[in-house]
Order: sequence, then structure tokens, then C-alpha cells
Amino acid sequence: MVAGETSGDLLASLLLQGFQARWPGLRSAGIGGPRMVEQGFEAWWPSEKLAVRGYWEVLRHYRGIVGIRKELRRRLLSGPRPDLFMGVDAPDFNLSLEADLKAQGVKTVHFVCPSIWAWRPDRVHTIRQSTNHVLCIFPFEPELLAQHGIASTYVGHPLASTIPMQPDRAAARVRLGLSIEDTVVAILPGSRVSEVQYLARVFFEAAVLALRERPDLKFVVPAIPGLRAAIEAAARQAGFERLASALLIVDGQSHAVLAACDVTLIASGTATLEAALFKRPMVIAYKMNALSWQIMRRKQLQPWVGLPNILCGEWVVPELLQDAATPQALAQSVLAWLDAPERTQALAQRFTDLHQTLTRDTVALSTDAIQTVLAR
Repeated sequence: MVAGETSGDLLASLLLQGFQARWPGLRSAGIGGPRMVEQGFEAWWPSEKLAVRGYWEVLRHYRGIVGIRKELRRRLLSGPRPDLFMGVDAPDFNLSLEADLKAQGVKTVHFVCPSIWAWRPDRVHTIRQSTNHVLCIFPFEPELLAQHGIASTYVGHPLASTIPMQPDRAAARVRLGLSIEDTVVAILPGSRVSEVQYLARVFFEAAVLALRERPDLKFVVPAIPGLRAAIEAAARQAGFERLASALLIVDGQSHAVLAACDVTLIASGTATLEAALFKRPMVIAYKMNALSWQIMRRKQLQPWVGLPNILCGEWVVPELLQDAATPQALAQSVLAWLDAPERTQALAQRFTDLHQTLTRDTVALSTDAIQTVLAR
């Protein structure tokens, strides 16, 4: 297995629990994170080695990433070959590796269909060449893949089965040491070094502006331990050393933070879907290297970038991207949610409907599909 970042580590760990039950004595190894390791996974490299987004950022790390892929390929093909290789998301890394392995007779499954419906539709040809089967987390994807002769199964989104339909806000606040009367804004600047670099300071600057209008606000940041120092530095640069009582930075616990908050300022990515499953209003933002942004914009097929908007098929939450993601605009968008309880309630119902659509027995459906691939 190869899971290339924090979200992939989470998704893969949920599947590994079911794999151990279906195939006792299973050995799993490759590239993964701490959650996978907790399930008995042997991580030859940590998933953070692949946590790079954007064309310029990938170029800067290209030699190291290619070296890992080359060594992993050699290791998988030179010794006893695996019964199955599963790429978990990370399509730029995994699809080419899957193609090489499949050509050598190794059966391959890709978990999380690449977003060919959002951008880079030409990638569908690579998917067909690379994988025996795709496990899809969104219901419209199998029909799209079938049009191109790609076998797939809709397995639902694993997070939809792990996040409660009605999150317990009070319990989450007790866990984090927050009062039930507090007005809480969750700040999630991303799980990659580059995301924190581009987003953390502007998020904290927006928080300082929001505090001027609402001095009662509390801000909570779930920090990946390896990025905590960078997040704390960004908070200091934004002026939060004078407002320390308004800011709480915790190690991990992103689900507790999302359950506890009233609204979240959040980096575009899987975390936005998690926020939607927690039925929380959000302001989605993203910044990256200017060259990477221009290239990605030209390849974009839909007007939305955030998963909640894509899955709902309309603008249900605001997106402030690149130059539009100013501290002033972010602060005003966050405050707008706090001043609109009826709008927030309507959004929660919309997200409840989405949650029900995405809830399936993901582990059982995935293991059944994999067993079919292995039996061929």
C-alpha cells in the first residue's frame, strides 16, 4: 500500500481494520502514516515524504520522490511479489507505479478515484492502464469510469461511517477545555508544509481582524505535531502573542475541533469534507505558488474547488482562493456565518443529506471488490 499524506493515512487505516478481519495473518507494507502503523502496517517510508501539492512544489522535491518510487518498485518486484498493490489517493505517485506493477503481473487496486470530473480528464487513460479496479468514494464516479472501460465499485466514504450523523458539540468542548457558551472558530491551515507556509499566517491575520469585531471569539487549531512549530510561528507573526487567551493550539484532534466549533476557516482538501460531515459552516481558502496556481486554473473543469460545493453542485460555502484570500475577506466571511443562524441551519440539513448519501459499509464493499480481483 502507498498512502501519500495525512488524509490517505486516515482512509487506509480504516480499510486495514477490515482487511485484518477478512484475511487473518495479512501482511501489509509500503508507504504509510502513524494511523496505518497502529493497524500493523510496516511503513518503509513515512507518508509525509509524498505530502507535496502544486507543480512548483513537486519540482522542488522531484528527485527525492522519484528515488523513493524507483526503490519501492525494485523492492516489490525483486523479492516475493505482493498478492495485491493498493494505491491510496496520491495519483501522481501511485498511478505510474501501479502501471509498472500491473505490467509485471501484480494485481492493482486504486482507492479514491482521481478527480477526472474536476480537472485533468485525460488522466482516465492512465487509470485504465494502471489499475485492475478502482474503489470510488463518490456515487457518480463508477458510471463515469465505466464509459472508459474501467472496472470500479462505489464503496462510500469511510469517514461518513466514522463521523456521527449528529456530532456531540458539548462533549467535544469538554474534551478541549472550552465552555459551551464560547463562540468557537476552528482554524485548519492544512496538513502539508507548503499549505502552512502559504495559509497559516493569513488565517491568523484574519482571526485578529475578526477579534476586533467580536472580542468574545475563541480560535482552536488542530496541529499535526510536525507542523506545530510552524503554526505557532505564524500565530506570533500575525500578532497573536498579545491575544494568547483567544487561541488554543492542540496536537491533532481535528475531529474534536470540528465537532466543537461554530464555524471553520479551512484549507481546501479532504478536511472540508470532514467539516461538512460534522455539519459545520466553513470558509474555504487556498494559496499556492503563483505558477502552480496558473497551471491548475487552466485545467479546472468546474467552477468549484471545495468538495462540499462540488458534491452539492452549487455554492453552498464560500471559496476564497489565491489573491482573493486576504485577511479582510476571510474575516468578513467567517463573521457572516456567525451572523446568519438560519443560513447555518439550512446548510446543516444539506450536509446531513450529503452524509447519508456517502454512508455505506465501505470496508465490506472494499474487501468484496478486492477478493473478486484476487480471484480472477
